[in-house]
Amino acid sequence: MTATTTAPLAATPTRTARPPSDRLRAWATRAPLLPALVFMIVVTQLPFVATLVISFFDWNALYPKARHFTGFDNYQQVLSDADLRHSVWTTVLLTVAVVVASLVLGLLLALLLDRRFRGRGFVRTLLIAPFLVVPVAAALLWKHVLYNPEYGLLNGLLHYVGGPQPDWISNTPLLAVEASLVWQWTPFMMLILLAGLQSRDHQQIEAAKVDGASDWQVFRYLTLPHLRRYLELGALLGSIYIVQNFDAVFTITSGGLGTANLPYTVYQSFYQAHENGLASAAGVLVVIGSIIIATFALRVVSSLFREEASRA
Repeated sequence: MTATTTAPLAATPTRTARPPSDRLRAWATRAPLLPALVFMIVVTQLPFVATLVISFFDWNALYPKARHFTGFDNYQQVLSDADLRHSVWTTVLLTVAVVVASLVLGLLLALLLDRRFRGRGFVRTLLIAPFLVVPVAAALLWKHVLYNPEYGLLNGLLHYVGGPQPDWISNTPLLAVEASLVWQWTPFMMLILLAGLQSRDHQQIEAAKVDGASDWQVFRYLTLPHLRRYLELGALLGSIYIVQNFDAVFTITSGGLGTANLPYTVYQSFYQAHENGLASAAGVLVVIGSIIIATFALRVVSSLFREEASRA
């Protein structure tokens, strides 16, 4: 009697196809988003592609038949022209000054509002109000109500105490633009940092105080490290807007006195010099810079979401 043994068959992975009903259900859940996606592509991406194409042409609107392909000559001119390089430097200086000042003031106001006191809700509403003002209206407010050398509020206060009567816009043009933007963006930074302060682990802070830590030590070793992500997020989101800011420069100084940033230079090239190709090349560089900043901002937001999910 012989025993026969049979080797087990090797298990072959079988790929199960999704039933048609699941596919239809998946498309049914995505279908309401398709109109918004198509609208976004038509409104944002197609104009950007057109701008990218025009940036490779020497195209003056006054002589449309004389346009011709020039490759990267417009980009080379943007990066080599002295006035355009100065506008790039002005954009960097304006962005850094406004973002840093807004973050510092926003942090101080957030620390104030994190404390309980009578009328805190009313004070918070007043501090948020500048961010809700239309940017052009805010710039006009600063130009005429505050900076005007004849009837402005600043010179009125100086006259009351016997001080000088300077022409703020002529004497300090870039600082005048920066002050108006800081006033408008400080509430935004304050809200982000206030959210960070309210998400702290209060038990850890109380334990540190029980161990004898002073308020400065709690702020330096506990609060400030916790706010690092929120500071980064505020700086990146603020930079995205300030890099593209046009309203304050156009309204307060009209780009004069060395305040012309890159967006205003794009405006000058397109609407005043009618150089469509050169303006498109400068605009593409602004978009690329904004995309780079936005990429870091999205990473910071994702890390904040991961931290909040890990705490839950």
